[in-house]
Formats: sequence, structure tokens, C-alpha cells
Amino acid sequence: MQMRKVVLAMTVFVFILSCGNDDGPDVDLIPPQLLSDVVVEDEEALQAYLQTHFYNYEDFENPPADFDFQVLLDTIAGVNSDKRPLAQDVESITIEVSSEDFDLDDNETIPHTMYYLIARQGEGGMPTSADSTYIRYEGSLLNGNLFDGTSDYTWQYLPFFLRGYSQGISKFRVGDAIVENPDGTTEISNGGVGIIFLPSGLAYFNGSSTGIPSYSPLIFKISTGLYIPDTDYDGDGIPSIMEDLNGDGDVTNDNTDLEQEEAIRSPAFPNHLDPDDDEDGILTRDEIIIDDQGNISFPDDDNDGIPNYLDRDS
Repeated sequence: MQMRKVVLAMTVFVFILSCGNDDGPDVDLIPPQLLSDVVVEDEEALQAYLQTHFYNYEDFENPPADFDFQVLLDTIAGVNSDKRPLAQDVESITIEVSSEDFDLDDNETIPHTMYYLIARQGEGGMPTSADSTYIRYEGSLLNGNLFDGTSDYTWQYLPFFLRGYSQGISKFRVGDAIVENPDGTTEISNGGVGIIFLPSGLAYFNGSSTGIPSYSPLIFKISTGLYIPDTDYDGDGIPSIMEDLNGDGDVTNDNTDLEQEEAIRSPAFPNHLDPDDDEDGILTRDEIIIDDQGNISFPDDDNDGIPNYLDRDS
């Protein structure tokens, strides 16, 4: 089973930061800020943005014949001074964020509020935060600077992306059909369209990425096309969302066999990426029962309250 873990590890990108030599200039390292401090700053910045900007809601309420159902954002000023601010249209989610999520030792767990706006709700199903979803998106900073985006739909396994982003996507329904146009091209009909606003604690926080400074709140315009219901990324017979054992909507922090992985110096694989969730040498798929209707049951042979697939002793 150790070899299986090594093979899985080959799919994981490892980034190594190299240090400068001792002959270089002295550099003052700035310690990371506290989650509790940054969340206040981020909330103030997001609220200021939501109060002073609007989206093209009038186009969505009464779509012109040639409307492409793309979200446009602008400032409430001048000829737009009478527009309805985003603050009146957004909904919110509050998520507990731990300093451990960013490898900090501050022992903080701080509620973070993210906002989302549904400009058009899709007419298909609603993915979970652990499903593979067909999405078109555009990411920007609050100042409007773009840092990423796609011109067409692309498949995303949501747990591989920012926590706030995947939680936001789960609030949108996808499209209801793939339509073939007369010219042979295809499009997705009646997909979801909207915006997600993230504080940095639900994004990169003190980290950074290309075009994204540390402690940056982010905006994502999204269009949801399709999704794979009950995505089972590791093929162990259990949908990824059911491997969220602590129920926080984040499958990346549920790892039943972490101690065993550390003991054999294996990379740590959360359950949604691990076909043997208890590292007992028996595949998870062989320790559960799936009936002809696809219903899953979880045997507990030793009646200790822990199902076999999570119990090394059974």
C-alpha cells in the first residue's frame, strides 16, 4: 500500500522555495498578520466595494434580444449615481477559518463572511463544494485588476480550488441542457451566472499568486454550465462530499489515516483522494456495500461505532 501512496504522490505538484546565500543583504522578515486583524480589514474593504458598485441588473431583469448574460461591474457615480448598490443584492455565507489552515501558530478560529450574487439562477442541478463542475470564470482584485480567467467553460474539481470559491459555486445551479446551434457549435442553456466576493482568509491570505498580493479580497464572476453529481474523485465508491467527516463543507481537512501516513513517511492524502481511507491494506471500496440502486452502507464488524473503512482494527 505504501507504493500506491507513492504513485499518488507523483500527481501532486511540489513547489520548493530556495533561500539566498549568506553573502546577500539582510532581509527583515515580516511575520504574518493575525486572522482576527485581517478579517476586519477585509470586511471593511468588501463593504465599501459593495456599497459603491453595481452590476448590470437591468439587463438581467429585462434581457435585450442580443444580451450575452455576462455580468458587468461599475462604480455608482455620475450618470450611474442612481443605480442600486451590490450590497442590496448579495447574499452571504459565514465560514469558520482556523489559523492552522495557513500553517500559523496563533491558535485562532475566526468567522469569515463571504458574499455571492445570483444574477441568474441556473435551471439544472446544484453541485456541492466537492463536485467536478463545468465553469467559466474571471477573477479580479477589488481595484479591477484581472489575475485569471477562462474564455470558455472548463472542468474544475472544486476541492482543488480556493475554499471560498468552491463554497460559493455550490450556491448556483448549473444549466439544463447542451444545445447544438445551426453552425454545429454547442452551448449550455440556462446556466447560472453571478459573482462571488471573498475575504482573503477564504482565499490566499498571507500567501500570494500571480497578480494577487498577500491579504487580497477577491472577486470572481462565474457562469456554471454542468456538473458531475456525487463526484467520487478517488474512485473508492464514496462520493467526495460524503468524505467531509467533520461537516464543514471542506473535504481537504478530513484525513482518517494521517498518523499512519506520517509513520511510513507517505504524503498526506485526505480521504477524498485516498482509496484506502484507514491505511489497513484493504481498499475502501472493499469495506463498504453498494446495492443495485447505488445506495451505500457502511459495515461495522466489531460494533465499535466506527465503520470498517475508517477502522484499522476491523
